[in-house]
This record gives sequence, C-alpha cells and structure tokens, in this order.
Amino acid sequence: MIKKIVVSACLLLSLVSFAQEGTSSPYSFYGIGDVRFRGTLENRSMGEIAIEQDSIHMNLQNPASYANLKLTTFTLGGTHATTKLKTDTETANARRTTLDYLAVGLPLGKWGVGFGLIPYSSVGYKISSVSDDPAVNNRRFNGSGGMNKAFLGVGYKITPNFNIGADVSYNFGKIETNNFEYITDISIGTRELNTVDLSGVNFNLGMMYKTKINKKTSFFSSVNYSLESTLKTENTRNISTALYNSNFDLSIVDVLDDVKTEKNFKIPSKYTAQAGIGEARKWLVGVGYTFQGAGFLDNSYNSLDNVTYEKHSKYSIGGYYIPNYNSFSSYAKRLVYRAGFRFENTGLVINSEPIEDMALTVGLGMPLTGTFSNVNIGLEFGKRGTTAANLVEENYANVSVSFSLNERWFEKRKFN
Repeated sequence: MIKKIVVSACLLLSLVSFAQEGTSSPYSFYGIGDVRFRGTLENRSMGEIAIEQDSIHMNLQNPASYANLKLTTFTLGGTHATTKLKTDTETANARRTTLDYLAVGLPLGKWGVGFGLIPYSSVGYKISSVSDDPAVNNRRFNGSGGMNKAFLGVGYKITPNFNIGADVSYNFGKIETNNFEYITDISIGTRELNTVDLSGVNFNLGMMYKTKINKKTSFFSSVNYSLESTLKTENTRNISTALYNSNFDLSIVDVLDDVKTEKNFKIPSKYTAQAGIGEARKWLVGVGYTFQGAGFLDNSYNSLDNVTYEKHSKYSIGGYYIPNYNSFSSYAKRLVYRAGFRFENTGLVINSEPIEDMALTVGLGMPLTGTFSNVNIGLEFGKRGTTAANLVEENYANVSVSFSLNERWFEKRKFN
C-alpha cells in the first residue's frame, strides 16, 4: 500500500514544487527567497528540536537518524499559512497552502537510507508603490518561484547508542521577478523581467548519541554540519514597454534583446547542536542552537544599497509528552502532545534593521489504531520583521498536517 502512495506522492510533489508559491513575504525578494524549515512537522511542533533516536519517524535534519529506523517509513506534510502584513500606515492579509516535504526511509540493519524532495526556498510577493506626485513613477513589484532540494542520505549505527550519517542534495529551481513602472492615466509603462535559474550540490554530515542517566531517563544529543556550497545562477534580464489595463494584464509593445549573465550565490556552512533529556515513549525536553556564517546572496536582480547579510543564528526549545503510549482503554492517553519555541536572527539586514523571526509551536500526534503509522497536526504562531525603518511586520499563523506511514518491506515470506 505504501509503495503505491509513495509513487503517487512523488509525482504530485514533483509537479507542485515547481508551481506553488510557498510564501507571501516581501522579504522573499532578498537572497534566494524565504528559506523553509528542513524537517518534519513532528520536529517543527517542538520548536524544531530533533534529538531522539526514533524508530518510526523520519528526522530530515540529521542523516544519522536513518540508522534508527525499524520500519520502512513514508512521510508527507503540508501547511496552510495565514499572514497579516503591516507597516506604519497600511495592513494586508495573505494566505498560502503548500506541500512542505516528501520523504522515504528504509531500514537496512545497522544502515538506514533516506531520500526525498523538499521545497527549500520560496519567492512570492506583490507590492505596489503609488505616488500622488505626477512627476514620480508608480511601481508594481511581484516575484514567484524558489528552489527545491532532492536529497539522498545514509546513516550507520556504530554502537547501539551512537550513529553517524551523511547526505547529498541537488538544489534546483527558478526565480522570476517583475518590476513594472508607469505614470497614472497613461496606459503604457516599462517592464523589467528577471528570470534566474538555480542549480548546485551541497553535503550535510551528522551524528547522534544517547546514554542512560538512570533507569528511566536518558540523555540525547544531535550534531550536524552543512558544508559551504555554491549555487550557480543563469540570469536573463528583459526590458520592454507594455500596455496595461485595470487588472495590470500586460501586452508587450516593444522589447529589447535579452541580457544574459552568470553569477554564483555562496551558501555558507551551517552548524546545529541539540541536546536534551527524556524517557523514551513518555516525555522529552530539548534545546538547540544553530549558527551560520554570512552568505554572499547579492545578484543582478536583487542587489540594493540598503541591504546586507550577516551571520544567522537560531535558538530552540521544545519537547513532547505521551500519557501512556500502549494504553488499551484510552485513545487520548496514546496521543503525543508537542510544544516548543524558537527565536531566529535570519541574517538579513535592511535599512540597518536586522530581520528577526520568533514563533510558538504546538502539535498533536494521533496514532492509527492497529499500526505504527500516525497523523500529526501542528500550529505555529509567529512574528517576523518590524515596522521600524519603513519595513514590514508579518504576524503569521500556520496550520500543518503530516502523515507518517510505516510498513515492512524486503521481508521474506514464510508462507506463499
């Protein structure tokens, strides 16, 4: 059954990952867009904590975790996001529904393999700048696209308590930005269209360790390191004059020859360390820290004098609680209750203001009776940006759903 679901879902996500606008943030104009969390909803609901050596849930953050899997695992997640954007003078609302990830994990004794597809970054914004001064041009900006990540990883269990792992990702995608300038009551304007094709490879190394503190309580830890990588870009700039109507549908009047350039983005190395304590299948509390150097993310279509990139950092805390995971009399006691908090300095600085992001997360894991599979629901309430320095503050509420389906593969039948 899972094999049929995997094939269908892979085809679906392959198509949707190219077409979906995964964000409505004006900050997605900068760099490679709005970088998405690489992890499952189960971890996201705990403030992005992922330290337990779980045998039925995939941990996409650390490839060492694949060695813990005991069953073939298929996981799929999606989010409906509602965002309120505000400045000192205006407010607006936006909604998006996206697929977040699709992955498969295979247990192979002391080894484990994981592979899948993740939308890595998203671009999606529509902004108008209208002036009452007839001598000043009005402008409309919009952007779409993003980058996807196809990955393959392997984990190995050196001892029952210590794993190592590595994965390789192929990054690919396209970003399109459109800048249209016009004068009120004149039905012709100038359009600048930028199309950027992205591609590159990066590597991620990880290890996980656990040890007993006492009879019930254990210490868990996770470390992973993403190597610095290069994203190649092929840029095409097209400038034209265009007619427009009240809906800003454009009809090209005259167009200049395309200008093609190549320039690389530099994605800096990233280090994540997490640790915590807990009782397996009962409770867990963990903390985490992520550090990433400043990237080189300026390109011909998004380079501005008032924008810089600094070091990125993130602090997380979260955990889960299960009243009684093997209760026969009460389904509610078998539910997994999750919660967490994170604070992030995104590394983006505009008008000398660092753009920060913070969120409170809660979640619920619902086991499917008679199986090891489960359905998960998560809520995330957060704030990004600020209204200071003529910037935009985003207050968002995300509702997410994921499926973690488990089945035995590669098992020799005793009876035909």
